[in-house]
This record gives sequence, structure tokens and C-alpha cells, in this order.
Amino acid sequence: MTAAIDRGPGTWKDHGMANEPSDADLEMRVADLYREDIYTDRRAGTIRVMTPVKADGAPDPGRPVVYLGEAQMLTPAGIIPLTFAIEAGSLREAVERFGEGAKQAVERAVEEIQQLRREAASSIIVPDRMPPGALGGPGPQGMPPGGPRIKLR
Repeated sequence: MTAAIDRGPGTWKDHGMANEPSDADLEMRVADLYREDIYTDRRAGTIRVMTPVKADGAPDPGRPVVYLGEAQMLTPAGIIPLTFAIEAGSLREAVERFGEGAKQAVERAVEEIQQLRREAASSIIVPDRMPPGALGGPGPQGMPPGGPRIKLR
């Protein structure tokens, strides 16, 4: 499960599962360039500081710095990566708010997993809900599935 991040001008929003990219998604936009700096405590996770830059690499003070938290959730099926935006004005604030952002990301991931389980469970046909004749037995009015069969002697 990988979260897609909307990287539109000045907006970073978690959109849940990533979709297939279109050709337009594969082109970089000069107006939306960022420099990435990564910080970690080597325990809880990492914080990516996304500093907006101009085409020449100089900082772009006209756009806000974006802080993204990254952590992992261990499940019976394996490790699920978590990515979440952290509303902060500095690296110190981002570090202080990391735990709450990670907690909310875990809650969203658990909700998504539960929703996937519900969808999978609802697609399973149990015998008492099966249409008549689905298992090869007699269908409606005691006829075999697909209608009456003619036997030639």
C-alpha cells in the first residue's frame, strides 16, 4: 500500500493508493521543483524537508517549505510504508509533530486494511446466498442449470 502525494503547486495531500501514471504525470514541471533533505533519528522514521527551488537551484521564498514524515507499520503480511504530511514551520516543529502524524497515518492504514477485508469478504459467495443451481444441483422448478436436457436413446 503506497500513498500517492498530490504535488500540485503548494499542496501536498495524501490520496491513499497510487493510480497508474498518465503520460502527463511523467513530466517534471520547472515551477514545482523542490530540494529534498532527509533527517532521521534511526528509530521512529524520517522527515523529508522539501525546500522549494527555482530552475537554477536557488531557494524559492515564494513557496512554503513542506515537511513529510515517513514511517513503517509491521503487519502479519509484511511491512507497510507510511507517508504523511506534517504541518510545521520549522524542522523542530516537524520533529515534535512527527508522532501525531505517524499515529494518524497508522489509523488511516488500519481503516484501509479493514475496508479491503470487508470488500474481500463481501465478494465471497456462501452456500446459503448462492443462486439456485450454482453448484450443479437442480435449478429453478427442479430443472438442471441451463434448462432441461434431452436424452437420446
